[in-house]
Amino acid sequence: MTRVNILLLLAVLASAFYLVRTQYESRRLTTDLDRARSEARRLDVELDQLDAERRAQAAPLRVEKIAREQLHMRTITPAITQYLGPAKGAGSGTGSGAASAATNGTASAASNGASNDAATGQERRP
Repeated sequence: MTRVNILLLLAVLASAFYLVRTQYESRRLTTDLDRARSEARRLDVELDQLDAERRAQAAPLRVEKIAREQLHMRTITPAITQYLGPAKGAGSGTGSGAASAATNGTASAASNGASNDAATGQERRP
């Protein structure tokens, strides 16, 4: 009988230790979960702030202002636009296609007030 009692006492003690260990583990995991949720909320707030900042940085008026002031860019006008003709050697066959394209370019350039720079193949508008 005493052996059975000792065996039962050991079983009760083992289950008590196991119960304490699982309760401790459960509390530790709950604390870790709360920390992770708190971190997720903090990261969501930070993401929203960064997203709003990115939208503000990419606003068209801001980009245009920076391009004008810092990069010294200006808006395009027909007076400063350069039109490129076909590349040299881009025609097929004997090159008569390139010559006719250059002739057509000159004719169209002459008709709308532009001049064709023969050395570079670029049209320049006044």
